[in-house]
Amino acid sequence: MNTKLTPYSVDEFGVKNYHSGYLLLITLVALYVIIAALSFLLLQFEASAPDSNIMTYKDAFWTLQMSASTIGFGDHFPVTLGGRIVVGAMFYIGVGMVGFIGAQFIDRFVGFSDTNVKNRELRKQNTEILEHNQQLEKKIDLLADKIELLVTKQSK
Repeated sequence: MNTKLTPYSVDEFGVKNYHSGYLLLITLVALYVIIAALSFLLLQFEASAPDSNIMTYKDAFWTLQMSASTIGFGDHFPVTLGGRIVVGAMFYIGVGMVGFIGAQFIDRFVGFSDTNVKNRELRKQNTEILEHNQQLEKKIDLLADKIELLVTKQSK
């Protein structure tokens, strides 16, 4: 099965590792669903205001998309308190989601190392070292017992 189509893979430690492409897609879909839903609310607040410049769903969608990306060209902006609350909420939602999307792109192209994987590998190595140390301790104990037997036999 193609791992690109699955949302995650399970590593040798039993940990789910989500594929960045999947996370990117889910985040983009969620962001635009939120923008689409909040556009209706923004339009409700702004459409009846006399000095509003957000008169269509398209204007509301554009305004929320610009606020989510923190660009905010200023060609459309809310004039009502409700509209400002919606755009402000979208700004904070967008900062998180667009920042996450940017981090996914950077991770894919720049290739930051996954410290979680490295930590699991180190834990595995530590476990192997501890097991080896325990085996060595048992051998040393057996050797010490044999030496003690030899010493007691020679002293008799």
